[in-house]
Amino acid sequence: MDTGKKTGFIGLGNMAAAMIGGMLEKGLAKPNEIIGSSKTGVTRDKIKERFNITVVPDNCQTAREADLLFLAVKPQILPEVIAEIRDVVREDTLIVSIAAGKTLSWLKEAFGRPELKILRCMPNTPALVLEGCTGVCAGDEVPPEAVERVVRLMESFGRADVIPERLIDAVVGISGSSPAYVFLFIEALADAGVAAGMPRKQAYEFAAQAVLGSAKLVLETGLHPGELKDMVCSPGGTTIEAVKVLEEKGFRGAVMDAAATCIEKSGRM
Repeated sequence: MDTGKKTGFIGLGNMAAAMIGGMLEKGLAKPNEIIGSSKTGVTRDKIKERFNITVVPDNCQTAREADLLFLAVKPQILPEVIAEIRDVVREDTLIVSIAAGKTLSWLKEAFGRPELKILRCMPNTPALVLEGCTGVCAGDEVPPEAVERVVRLMESFGRADVIPERLIDAVVGISGSSPAYVFLFIEALADAGVAAGMPRKQAYEFAAQAVLGSAKLVLETGLHPGELKDMVCSPGGTTIEAVKVLEEKGFRGAVMDAAATCIEKSGRM
């Protein structure tokens, strides 16, 4: 039965698609309870075919109908979108931005409506396969039950946790952008396999599965990553020789520097 409540998405790109897919798969919403808007007809058609939700070209229609509204557009487009919808958003609508670099204070000023309840979320692309990681932060005016509702939705496509806003740039660096670092690592591992004679498709599968399994060990055993690393490094064995080379090449320092650069950039956006 239609509850009369709708979740809206302005912007229907990869992140919005991941969120919609998770919500539907976990039964947190039905297709007739979701509305999304995009200026691009091809995008609307693709989302309609995939999820059978209501799709419209008009952002204002989405903003008017939604009681929970996700702003799923790029940071550079967000000012234009807010200017378009700020006068039509209902007073009781909960607004969630997933744009990097746009603070809660910036969002409140852009809307110019102090009665609105606004949150920020920072998901990542593994949400596309329901293995996302999302940081959620909210202003003091957002009631706990509203925060819990958003966290529950984010958990429909992975892990989610509430963080103070001062840490959201760190979330960008260590989970929001880090899939790109991991993909580089997988590609490099696979290249080594290809150099050793392994077919490329098989090399990608072996490398990716090794990363997946290693991550699950960290999350499911609760052991320190260093302890898990030591479990693989037999005395006088092959693994410790590889680790020695990585340390000589500054592997950990390079990763830390890359993430720090990402965090700094996020803070300047």
